[in-house]
Amino acid sequence: MNDAGHLSGYRLMWIFVMFDLPVGTKTQMRGATKFRGFLLDQGFEMSQLSVYARFCNGKDSYEAHLKRIERNLPEKGDVHVLTFTDKQYENIVRFSAQRRKQPRKNPDQLALF
Repeated sequence: MNDAGHLSGYRLMWIFVMFDLPVGTKTQMRGATKFRGFLLDQGFEMSQLSVYARFCNGKDSYEAHLKRIERNLPEKGDVHVLTFTDKQYENIVRFSAQRRKQPRKNPDQLALF
């Protein structure tokens, strides 16, 4: 299979991490801030306040990210990890300030793989 087949929109994936973390104490607040910082350090971008997204190039990459997320979970709270193929992600409809937004483009750096 050629490189284009390896990088099809069905193999390329988006990882979404959604979380609801307690922030009632300074310790909990530090834990939530640390988890957000970890996600940013791992290449995730904030999509919404407690929703972070990252583009990856397949199931093996996803599994590696999932293991790192699991090792860095905060002590309390709920964390959900979802995946979408790039083709599925293209169909997500986004609204901001009551206006439909253009679909997001894939990050340029993965075009090199």
